[in-house]
Amino acid sequence: MTATADAPSFVNEGIVNAPVAEVWKVWTTPDGYKTLGVALADVDFRIGGLIRSRYAADGVLGDGQTIENRILAYEPQRMIAIRIDKPPVNFPFKEAWKHTWTVVTLTPLAGGRTHLRVASMEFGADDESQAMRRFFERGNEETIRTLSARFERAGAR
Repeated sequence: MTATADAPSFVNEGIVNAPVAEVWKVWTTPDGYKTLGVALADVDFRIGGLIRSRYAADGVLGDGQTIENRILAYEPQRMIAIRIDKPPVNFPFKEAWKHTWTVVTLTPLAGGRTHLRVASMEFGADDESQAMRRFFERGNEETIRTLSARFERAGAR
């Protein structure tokens, strides 16, 4: 896994031991999205659709702890671009999220593996934006680690 930092954007990358078609399902289906570490998920996979998720299972999708990401664009089994549409009510970055978006790119590799690239864009220079950037740099790294581990476990069976 690597992370590169070029203000106002940054990139996290990793190799997943699964074919692109399987990794694509992670981003486009509710069951797949749950493997990223959320307890609840719903994916309305279409341009303008929402990916709704909740880290804790002690509530329901749509409540104040739900994260909503809007699908901006996609190229099947290659790229998906999303933007936060609604953060959870306790999200500490009250303004910075409004200007950012993320592009997830999948590239097939030999041996049925996938190169996963998560590019996050338009973080401002203000303190709140920089704090949110650090939050997402760590979070994206953990997401890639979680996803890689999920497919490693699946491959070990």
